[in-house]
Amino acid sequence: MQPETVTVASGRPARTPGAPLNAPITLASAFVPGGESEYGRFGNPAYDAFERVVGDLEGGRALGFASGIATAAATLSLVRHDATVVIPRHGYNGTTSLVTSGAYEVRLIDPSDTAASVAAFDGADLVWLESPTNPAMEVGDLPTLVAAARESGALVAVDNTFRTPLRDRPLSYGADIVVHSASKLLCGHSDLVLGVLATRDDTLYERLRRHRTLHGALPGALESFLATRGIRTLAVRLERAEANAAALAERLAGHPAVSEVRYPGFGTMVCFVVDDAERAQRATESSRLVTYATSLGGVETTWERRRRMAAEPDTIPAGLIRLSVGIEALEDLWDDITEALQ
Repeated sequence: MQPETVTVASGRPARTPGAPLNAPITLASAFVPGGESEYGRFGNPAYDAFERVVGDLEGGRALGFASGIATAAATLSLVRHDATVVIPRHGYNGTTSLVTSGAYEVRLIDPSDTAASVAAFDGADLVWLESPTNPAMEVGDLPTLVAAARESGALVAVDNTFRTPLRDRPLSYGADIVVHSASKLLCGHSDLVLGVLATRDDTLYERLRRHRTLHGALPGALESFLATRGIRTLAVRLERAEANAAALAERLAGHPAVSEVRYPGFGTMVCFVVDDAERAQRATESSRLVTYATSLGGVETTWERRRRMAAEPDTIPAGLIRLSVGIEALEDLWDDITEALQ
């Protein structure tokens, strides 16, 4: 089946007479012994369904977690506490903060510089990749980078939150682990916090599952149900939002207040720079349709000036606005954005 069909068909209950069409929300902490799970920390039908659909989409076995950052913590548990970890210099600052707060030897890369990135892989234990990076929108040649990292002997994880498995499947070209903040595009409605990862390696899967069980970073039943429901419409949401994003990126490139637009030609994220940081901040606070918020990937369009966040590095332009494009009417979005910029 095509991925667009998988989003709709996978993770359904068995087709027995009287069975529900959707996996139900199972609000139980304990189960009668003899089945797949005896305790809620070991499994739940609601997040089993969520894991099936994500695993089918990514081409591996999936594990749900309480948050996206919990998937990063689980991945880091696979290497020793003083390991050498390679991460994007402008990657998601939650992951960067997690890595730099430990005892790891950290090497920062720009994934768009293939040669320099490959050189940094030498002797690394874990290579963590994002493309495009968040929020600098640096785009790397992921198949080449993954192959080079694997050749160096490193464990390779790819954050696929921005691309989604409808635009890229890193496990198919050698990544060991793929992770998502499922709160974003997979869910698509800005109403839950959830993470998920997938792998094709059975040994890694069991180690990650054991980490989740022991550390308790479990997905909730309600959150898993909502995320599964959100995935059902991922293909149509992504198609509409991408079309809006491409059109807005082209128009912003010609706006007199905008000095730079960063859009890789796919996806729903557009970053652009307003040279006057105060003007950029006022714009994000002045919009009436576009929501001023730090979240992304929902049906609604949101934006923020990223350097207002203390954790963002000072190499991110002070006036860079991260725009997460939703599915509203394009002209309404453009009218609101131009009015706010004025």
